[in-house]
This record gives sequence, C-alpha cells and structure tokens, in this order.
Amino acid sequence: MKAVAAPDYGPPETYVVADVPVPVAGAGQIQVRIAAASINPADVRLPSGAYRDVAPLVFPHVVGNDFAGTVTAVGPGVSAYRVGDEVFGQSVPRALRAMVGSTRPSLGTGSLAEYAVFEADTPLITHRPAALAVDDAAAVPTVGLTVLALLGAAAVRPGETVLVVGATGGVGTALIPLLAAAGARVVATATPADAALLRSLGADTTIGYAETGYPSGVDLAVNLTRPGDDLHPIAGAVRTGGRLLTITEPVAETLRHDLDARFVLDLDATFGGMREVADLVVSGALPVTIGRRYDLDGGPRACVDFARRHTTGKLVVSIFRTAPHA
Repeated sequence: MKAVAAPDYGPPETYVVADVPVPVAGAGQIQVRIAAASINPADVRLPSGAYRDVAPLVFPHVVGNDFAGTVTAVGPGVSAYRVGDEVFGQSVPRALRAMVGSTRPSLGTGSLAEYAVFEADTPLITHRPAALAVDDAAAVPTVGLTVLALLGAAAVRPGETVLVVGATGGVGTALIPLLAAAGARVVATATPADAALLRSLGADTTIGYAETGYPSGVDLAVNLTRPGDDLHPIAGAVRTGGRLLTITEPVAETLRHDLDARFVLDLDATFGGMREVADLVVSGALPVTIGRRYDLDGGPRACVDFARRHTTGKLVVSIFRTAPHA
C-alpha cells in the first residue's frame, strides 16, 4: 500500500510516499481503509528526533494521527465494530505507548496511509455519524479533544475576557465559538487576512502577533502556539489570580506565582471523547475549518506546509477517492 513516511529522522522535506506492507489487525484491533487524514504537530515533531531518547522510531515511520475511514477487518475480541462501519478518531504512534493515556490508550500504525490498524477499545475512536462529512471527521479529532480539555480546565464564566494566542489554527478556530457561547469576551491573535474569519467565529477583537499588542488584565489566556517555556509575555497579559492554559511543550517551570498556569493534555478523554466531539460538530456548536486539501501523493507537501507556512484551520489529505491500490 501507499503511505506518507519518514525514511529516517529529519525534517518533513525528507518525507516520501512509500510502498509499505498493509498492517493486519490483531486481537482487540480494527483495520481501517483510510478515506482522509489531517496533519498535527506530532507528524513533524516526532520524526524530527525530538523524542528519540524516550520514544525511538522504527523506519520507515508512517505519519498521521487523525483519520476517517471504513472498517475492513476486525481482530479477535472486537465486538463494538463490524466490517463496513464508518469510523473516525485519533491515535498516536505505538512508539509513544509509555507517554499516552493510562487507560484504554489509542495507538495506531499511522493514518496517512491507505490502510491503518487501531486499538478498538478506546474513547478516542468512534462511529462516524452520517451527518458528519468525511473530511470534517478527519480534521476534527485532535482539535475536538483539545477543545474539550481546554474548556473543562478553563471553567470559563460569562463576562470573562479570554486572550487566545495562535487562534487561526485548527484548535483556535474551533475554540473561539465555544468560548463565545460560554459568554466570554474573546481577544484573538490573527493576521489581517484572518481577522474577518475569527470575528465571524465569535472573536470580539483581533490583534497582531506582536507581544506589545497584548491586552492587560485578562481573566484567562490560552496559548496554542508559543513554546511552553516562552510564556512570560502571555502571562503578563493576565490579571492577578487569573488563569493561563497552554497546549505546547516544553512546560514552563516558573511563571508568575499569582497565576493558575497549567499544561493541558487529555489522552484519557477525561473531559469527553470522540462521541462528544461528534455531537458538538453535528449540532453546529463546534465548526470545522479546513484551510487546504491535498491528495495522498501531496501528503509530504502537506507536512512541509504545516511546518513552514502560516496555516488557517486544518490541512486535510484525501487518501481514497478512487479504487484502492494493491
């Protein structure tokens, strides 16, 4: 089968579309014919070698976490899925087993491929509702789980002011409408070209990326893009006793002591899993913004664009739109 793979540690410019064996579902697993997948930070960070000491990879390494597709085989012990079921969700490479959820972890063989194998018993994968389009289902898993975790950790109250840094990506474009729905006043960083989109999603104000333009005295700041050890400018925008949430690593060791500062990652679906994400999307509460689309042969380019270009929303790669490759 064809798959987007890193041949060795290196930047996404080295990725290729390779012929690799079709993975086979073992006990407790499902094999899925992938219809579409989307790009996430781990797709470029893990093959870069950033975690090689704690999670060494076997090459070629097939990239991809988020997916939507059709079940093509079920392993022994699987009762929740049948061949032909439409599914979607998030999984992480098996090399990260020691770093992911402590219960029912979602592990897979890489979703930027014609076929992939996933653990069946996990809240991070579920049936795809008919009302949820394939490309939207492929774009939303990591975004949806992250948004649920941020909202759960933030406990936003009506009337609070929230600064969202890195608001134009997949998480930001999904988070802003839910913050607005909770009654928050949202201040979001954006390029001039993206400002109208963010305002249409619920941002009250958009500002540039320069730190000098950050507001002061906000109740909550949410960092979606700056390195976790470079949060002091964002912390400076938060009022005494306010909150700061970040989804980026490395986690800062010291910030202002009068803040509630937290790194947010929820691979155990404590704040909700893929079923809850599907419900939010189908209801219209959680919009899916797709910035660019690619075919499988363009998968390496999608990874490069994710790493090197400004992106708005998610980058989605269509895998099967024609007859499958042998």
